Amino acid sequence: MERVTGIGGYFMRAADPTALGAWYRDCLGLDADEHGLWQQGAGPTVFAAFESGTDYFGSPDQRTMLNFRVRDLDAMLAQLRAKGADVAEETQDMDGVGRFGWVTDPEGNRIELWEPV
Repeated sequence: MERVTGIGGYFMRAADPTALGAWYRDCLGLDADEHGLWQQGAGPTVFAAFESGTDYFGSPDQRTMLNFRVRDLDAMLAQLRAKGADVAEETQDMDGVGRFGWVTDPEGNRIELWEPV
């Protein structure tokens, strides 16, 4: 059986794609090139389906949620707050998995940040 080998891209609609791309670069350090190519670090990726009524993604209109791995969740959340980003106050610890925090981008997309164990 042929299998996928990884995530090749994540695409989203935006009212101002240039500004949204700049936000991801300036606030999260996502240094994609002019074509959107980003060389991410090696590490695990979770692919999971949630119940359709979940509030975990924030707005019920948001059908998917992007999750980024980070080295230091506290430092990333502080960096985002210093840049005026909409950062959730709560964080979550999951035994054996890691720590989680959330930020909402300027277009209203809730993003999960994960510091793996």
